[in-house]
Formats: sequence, C-alpha cells, structure tokens
Amino acid sequence: MSTLTLFDDGLDTAPPAYDAHARIGFELGWDYAHYRLAPPAPYEQAPSALHDGLLAGRAAFGLRTLQASRHVRKWLQLRLHAWLRGRSVELFQVTPNYLAQIDVAHCPITRVELSAATLEPTDASIDRVRNDAGYAAGNLVVMSTKANHAKAATGYRDAQRLAQRVADEALPGLAGLTGEQWSRVAVLCSFVEPLPHDDACGVPLLVLPPNRLRLFNPVQALQAFVSRQLLRPGWSQRVSRIEDLLAGKALKHDFKSFFMALLPRVLEAGKLTEPHEARWAVEDAWRAPLVQQRWAQFARQLTAAQCDALVTKAAARRLGTGIVCALPEPQATDGWNLATRGYEAPSTAPYPSRSAASVRTGVRARPRALPPPARQLAQQSLAL
Repeated sequence: MSTLTLFDDGLDTAPPAYDAHARIGFELGWDYAHYRLAPPAPYEQAPSALHDGLLAGRAAFGLRTLQASRHVRKWLQLRLHAWLRGRSVELFQVTPNYLAQIDVAHCPITRVELSAATLEPTDASIDRVRNDAGYAAGNLVVMSTKANHAKAATGYRDAQRLAQRVADEALPGLAGLTGEQWSRVAVLCSFVEPLPHDDACGVPLLVLPPNRLRLFNPVQALQAFVSRQLLRPGWSQRVSRIEDLLAGKALKHDFKSFFMALLPRVLEAGKLTEPHEARWAVEDAWRAPLVQQRWAQFARQLTAAQCDALVTKAAARRLGTGIVCALPEPQATDGWNLATRGYEAPSTAPYPSRSAASVRTGVRARPRALPPPARQLAQQSLAL
C-alpha cells in the first residue's frame, strides 16, 4: 500500500511538543474516524485531543473507512476508558483480533452467561488481572461487570483473605461475591503475580487460566497443563506420556496418586457436551482437599526450573491441549508499564505523532492543518 504524507506549505515551524496523554487521545480519535465511528457523548463534541484526532481522521479518510466489528467497538471502548483514567494500553498486541481470542461466553468468576451492552451486571467487561499493570497482552481477561467491579484493585492475598473471611464468619458474600467466587478471584490473580515456589504449589486450580493469560509461576503452568488434559479425548495416553517424563519411581508414583484423586471427581460430573461445563468440572474437582494435598506433595518435589522444563518438554512432544509459548521474564511484562503502575508513561513526543492505526494499516495521511490541542477532558473513573 502506498504511503501518503500531506504537508501544509504555510507551516514553517515544527509542531510543538505535547504530553503523552494528548498524543494518545489524538490517535484514539483518529482510529474512531478510521472505522467511521463516533465516541459516545459528550466526547465526540467536547474540545480535547481526542476530538482533534477525530476531525483529522475524518478529513483524511473520508468514506475510505473500515468496517467495525463487535471486537473493534470493544477495542475502542477499552482505549477510551483507559485514556480517561490515564491508564496505558499496549497497542501492538492488544488489537481487536486479540480481544476476540480472549472472549468467553461465561464469566470465569460468577459463571453466569455474559451479555453485551445491556447495562446489566452480566455484561462482559475486560479486566486487568494485575492492577499495577496496564492494558497489555497477558494481563487481560473477560469477566462480568459485576465480578470486575467487585474485584477492582484486589490482588491474590486480599482476595484470599476475603474468601477466608466469608468462610470464617459464615457470610453470604462480600462486595457482591460469594466466598467460592472470591476464591476464584484469588487463583486468577495468583497466575500473574510471582509467588514463592512453595506458596504457588499450594494454590488449588479453582479456575483454569483464561486464554492468552501469562502464568508467572511455573508450577501453576504445569498444574494447568496437566488439568487441561481432561478437556479433550485421549487424555489417558497423554497423561501416561507426561508421567514417563518424570525422573524416579517416587515422583512418578506421587504424580499418578494425584491424578487418580483428580480424575474421579471430574468424571462424577457425567458426560458434558459444552466446553464451559467441562472446564467447571475440572475446576470443581480441585475443591477436594485430597486433590490439593496430593498435588502439593508431588509439586513440592520439583523446583520452579524443573516445572518449567517439564512443561516445555511435554509441549514439544505435543502432549498439550493448546499452544504453549514460553517468554523470557522481561518480554513477559513488555508493555505492562509496571514502573508507572499501569499508567501512561510521561513523554514529550511531538503532537500529533504518527498514529498507531496508521502503522498497522499503512495509511499515513494527515490533514493539511490541525487545530491546536484544546484543554483535556476531566478525568473520570470509568471501569471496564
């Protein structure tokens, strides 16, 4: 695709520098125009960098726009809400296609069927599992609005304490979630929080890792790898081959002992035709104390490095039920903005900069002149 750049002959000076927030808003408005969509009121008309980008995009694209799918709309909505709160969004991997890959039909926390745009607690929303990170690949899951709002900034330890408080005080729930649901929140958060290996060995797999979520504790990656075997036919042969990868009779014995504790509790659920029902059966099997005890006994004989190597070796032999991708630690958190706790990093890049949408599509047209950036919209606390 050809590249077109338009210049205004009357401009003799370079554009001034503006902050990162204005630049991101401009690019967001540009992408709204690229899909021939308008931001919700009042952002379409209110003076802002987003409004400037929207006008510039409309002038550049005209009728040469792209069709907006449901996930494109969700992608723009996510970016708008993040921008209003100053949260960072990593745009090289977090695309409409990525959001389609992590989409689910049921909430992993409450297990209700998710709705869309009904303004009900069952509406699907995108949550940053680790609250001190931005909207980036590996940190995002889809859950109900109810679960998202209840979870808020809660991490693994806090969710664990809430679940324990519900149990100890015999409460019906806290913040709208039951004790069982808070336990799922705790496990979900534990996936993206580096834990001491011994602690990670004791976390029951009460919720299977959602698609594309990054697992920071190798023993949990092994735990999920083995548990997911029961989601597809042929599990007996695959589990037997995983057992063959273990060194020593004692370790093999403890692995088989664990799996024979897990298996009957999954089979008790009967023949399940829906994928989400099979996932729930595996998750519920982990509630049994015997399953947790035997897993911990097996897992604590391995180091984190050995767990990592075992998953890598089993995946290379195609014993998994999905794709396993190992990432070096710096790459695993690339774009998470941990240094700024998930907020936009300060920048003095010229405004407007080359749009992220332009890089992706190859269209780099700009209008002949742009209005000066107006005042920023007031920050609003909107949660996805």
